Amino acid sequence: MYKKILILWFILFLGFGFSQATSGKAEILISSVYDNYQTDKDLKSGWGFASLIKTPQDMILFDTGGDLEKLLFNMQKMEINPDSINKVFISHIHGDHLGGLEGLLDMNNDMTVFIPQSFPNSVNRMILKKGAKFIRIKEPKQILQIIYTTGEIYGPPQEQSLIIESHKGLIIITGCAHPGIVKIIEKSIKIINNNKVYLVLGGFHHPSLSVVSEFRDIGVQKVAPSHCTGDKVRNAFAKEYKKNFIEYGVGKTIRIK
Repeated sequence: MYKKILILWFILFLGFGFSQATSGKAEILISSVYDNYQTDKDLKSGWGFASLIKTPQDMILFDTGGDLEKLLFNMQKMEINPDSINKVFISHIHGDHLGGLEGLLDMNNDMTVFIPQSFPNSVNRMILKKGAKFIRIKEPKQILQIIYTTGEIYGPPQEQSLIIESHKGLIIITGCAHPGIVKIIEKSIKIINNNKVYLVLGGFHHPSLSVVSEFRDIGVQKVAPSHCTGDKVRNAFAKEYKKNFIEYGVGKTIRIK
């Protein structure tokens, strides 16, 4: 009898430990490492965008900001080692999103760079010269275990956004949303065939104030507008979404379990 109780207790203990480990592994972290908005005054702001996405399998840098020195300064302060990044996702060709890539590859070329197919060959050659690999993106596709690209959407310029399929719903990350933030969300929903949008984050490219009600109509649960969204629109989102508005800028980390 005593042995049976001991065995049962041991199985329950292992099960609890496994569930804890599994839930911990399922955590997704999104950290702002470059933006013109700040949440930590000890870090450096600059016009541009870069966010680090940590999943159980990968460390992905979404865009690289406009200035390598500021990017590396912020990453060092946030205790992020460039060598830990194994994927880089570039949304579009503008320098405030692409500017830090070349210097970053000098520090760590053991990365795969996902770039829009419309990029000039000079960018492809630069990546290869640094010893890194690149994948050109044209159509929507799954690029990692729970991560998809929208594929190129015409702006101008042509731009790709990132979709994370989390347990809480879709997480959509945009660089500048030149094609239109609502258009990007609607395409993301269609790609994944899931209309539950948990979070939309990134630059929204100065949309009209009506975008707030459009987000509500779609059913977006949380918003984290930054970079090129504009103060008026950010303030309108903050007023409407209240506790579900996330003030996103350099130094901010969002945890999704």
